[in-house]
Amino acid sequence: MKLINARIQNFRSVKDTGIFNIEKLKTILVGPNEAGKTVILKALQQLNKPIDIEGFDIIRDYPRSLYNDITTEKILAKDIEVVFGEFELDDADKESIPTQFHNCTYVRTIHLDNSAYHYLNNAPNKIKLVDIKKDVARLLAHLDKQNEASNDYTEENKPSAQVLKITNLKNEDDLIDDVTSAELIKLLEKFYPLIEEDNTKEEERYDKLLAQLKINQQEDEVLKILEKRVPTFVLFSNFFKVKPSIHLEHLAERVERKLLEDDKYYDYGNLCLLKLLGFDARELSNIGKTQSPDKSDPEALKAYKDKLDSRTYQLNAASIRLTKEIKNIWNPNPNRPEAEKIRISADGQYLKVTVEDELGVEIELDQRSEGFQWMVSFFVVFFAEAQDKHKNAVLLLDEPGTSLHGLKQREFRETLNQLSLKNQTIFTTHSPFLVGPNELDIVRVIELSDRDTGTKVHTTISSSDPAGLLPLQEALGYDLAQSLFTQQRNLILEGLTDYWYIETIAQILRNDNVVNLDEKIALVFANSASKVVYYATILHAHNLKVAALLDSDNAGDQAAQQENLVASLGQKNILRTKDYVSGIPKAEIEDLIRETLIEIAKAEYSVDVKSISDAYPSRPIIDIFTKEITGFSKYKLAKAFIRWSKTNDSTKLSSEELVNIKKLLETINKQLK
Repeated sequence: MKLINARIQNFRSVKDTGIFNIEKLKTILVGPNEAGKTVILKALQQLNKPIDIEGFDIIRDYPRSLYNDITTEKILAKDIEVVFGEFELDDADKESIPTQFHNCTYVRTIHLDNSAYHYLNNAPNKIKLVDIKKDVARLLAHLDKQNEASNDYTEENKPSAQVLKITNLKNEDDLIDDVTSAELIKLLEKFYPLIEEDNTKEEERYDKLLAQLKINQQEDEVLKILEKRVPTFVLFSNFFKVKPSIHLEHLAERVERKLLEDDKYYDYGNLCLLKLLGFDARELSNIGKTQSPDKSDPEALKAYKDKLDSRTYQLNAASIRLTKEIKNIWNPNPNRPEAEKIRISADGQYLKVTVEDELGVEIELDQRSEGFQWMVSFFVVFFAEAQDKHKNAVLLLDEPGTSLHGLKQREFRETLNQLSLKNQTIFTTHSPFLVGPNELDIVRVIELSDRDTGTKVHTTISSSDPAGLLPLQEALGYDLAQSLFTQQRNLILEGLTDYWYIETIAQILRNDNVVNLDEKIALVFANSASKVVYYATILHAHNLKVAALLDSDNAGDQAAQQENLVASLGQKNILRTKDYVSGIPKAEIEDLIRETLIEIAKAEYSVDVKSISDAYPSRPIIDIFTKEITGFSKYKLAKAFIRWSKTNDSTKLSSEELVNIKKLLETINKQLK
């Protein structure tokens, strides 16, 4: 089950984020400090929080400016929806429910009083009285007639009279509730023998009514099944640190006296470590206090030894597990004294976490780097909170890896990719190293422009606050600086969406062996047509091979006519989209896959522009989308195309689109050979 849409309302700095979509693997939340990124993660966790995590606190979590509505009971906490989550079903979910519910999505909402509600989208319609009224009347008339011949016939006993007793519905549009459905089914089954054996018509009517009545019951059963399959939401914060040395008796006392409430974060990592080990603080403390029994009592001695051995084995197993996971991420350099192994050991009242390097030297965890401490703490909390159900957990990471070096963060980005293959991952960051240049489509910008509006989530790469976009600008700048002068062959594109289209199209055709865009060609986007000349001039000055792909709109025409661009590239290396699309003089890059994008836009916006496109075949498709679709966004459309590409191949493109694309990619290869 994957979270695909979410919405946060009435929670701290959030009035209403609006519905925003979540990627099935990894979603990145960026934004300035105090914008509300952490608040969003904390709200999402409540969709299915681990057992030990507290729910919403009405006093502290409801927006302060609206709190009088609560105290005056103008609105009740049970009526205030805080978090909404819509989940897409995976194959395992579908196997557990009837076929007619396979196209549903499961929706779960949590209200301010921590009450949970759920329902299905796109479920089969529930049966109303009007849906079965006629069939019930006809079947009952038949059953009454058959019943008249029986010895116990009375007016009260006949089928129609008994059915009327349990159907209290007054309006035809009233839903038939579960109780009524169950009782009707029971009565129909009771009277089934009255139907004549050769009466096919009434048999079919009976079967139809039974199936209809069971639909209402089935939906509730499906909801109960899916509720148990909702993934656990595991939130990890930088505050959750595992201490290198834990005094078990002191920790046990804090737990028993409930002193942890004074500082929720101080012992959180330690308690997760104990949960991972399968012990509680008191149990381990008591083992540490136990004195060795007298040798004259072999049974007591054996029991004591077994208890110590069990503790040692569990500590050792946890050490091996953590070491294995961390090695996959940390990638210790054998030429440097970097941390390699985790050791968890018990000595009397102390539980110790040490790190062993390649020389076998053990050092306390807090003497290693902040980055390594973070990594250890992350996996301890992750494994403990997911409680071995981490294959069905959503990871919520608040500013992961901030203490890691920039290059380690780039490595950790790949770790996040690996984690997201097994666990849907949502994380916040300020770091440009954790946002890849090919990941801008999975970024959500978090903005708090003013307190009256509250925190908003932008699903396009836009923000009125430049600070919100800073990590993206830095990420692109770093990647461009790293690659700008390293590739001998460069194709300059106008903007980010052009980059997404060419990169995605090339990958689709490469996977299907249709045509292979040379992987040595670097795709560089200039952010606007007017800036293409600057990139071209700089790259050409470094004796690199350069071509540019420009739209055939007014901005593209102006850029193509600039003398510096023509002087740098020559006319042959200035490629225009109109040359690869027939009959559209002002063609833009989207016109290369015009028919496919029409279908994607139909699914994304529920607006079909096919007839308009057919009526005006020479008009650029972006112009049509902009005029006909309210709130149309080129970014959103391009992102939708990327998602489409993950489940479709080149055979889903039209023959004309394949010809156009193949011609363009072959020309790019030729000009940059």
